Amino acid sequence: MTSTDVKTDGTPAPDAAGGSRRPARTRGCLPFAGVCAVALALLLVGSRVGLLPGFGDLFGERTTDRSGPAVLKAVQDMSAYQAASGDFQVVVDLEKDTKFLPDAVRGTRTLYVGAGTVAASVDLGGVAEDGVKVDEDRTEAELRLPHAVLSKPALDPDRSYAVSKQRGLLDRLGDLFSDNPGSEQAVNKLAARRIAEAAEESGLTTRAEKNTTSMLQGLLGSLGFEKVTVRYADPSS
Repeated sequence: MTSTDVKTDGTPAPDAAGGSRRPARTRGCLPFAGVCAVALALLLVGSRVGLLPGFGDLFGERTTDRSGPAVLKAVQDMSAYQAASGDFQVVVDLEKDTKFLPDAVRGTRTLYVGAGTVAASVDLGGVAEDGVKVDEDRTEAELRLPHAVLSKPALDPDRSYAVSKQRGLLDRLGDLFSDNPGSEQAVNKLAARRIAEAAEESGLTTRAEKNTTSMLQGLLGSLGFEKVTVRYADPSS
């Protein structure tokens, strides 16, 4: 009969090849842990670049408004009469590319809908000293006013939006390290310029001058003037 040596110190007995036995469970856990780490990294990166929408809620993402109160910087008294306003909408298709590189590598194309308003007003405070003439009977009045002018376009953020935005690989990588990824400043400026051009051709200033004339005739008519004439001219004339 053969006897089996049993070690009393708690260490496993050597096998026939002379080596000690190691648990196979430890070696099997290492690949599994590596797969989990890679999967977690992909989830984080995917949610960062928007490839996996909806995974942000998995980590309890929330938005907190820490903005301070608005501060009044200046007050300006207005003497202009806003007599007309136009509502405009423009579709901007802005493309930027790079020479010798395909758009899939470097380049952007943005389709943007811009909506905003432009006001036309007459500066009643800009009337010259000889711009108002009244007859002795105070029944006739003649006013000479400056022409109506257009305000800067005011884009409405609630009605302006990007329909689509295509970006090359390098542009996407750059957005990862940018403080303001996907900035729409360029399309906003272009939309405002297009709206301003449309307002100049819309006849908005002519309508504003007609409305101003009607307002002054009604106002002075209620004061007893029977004839009110309103003329428009450049301030230098």
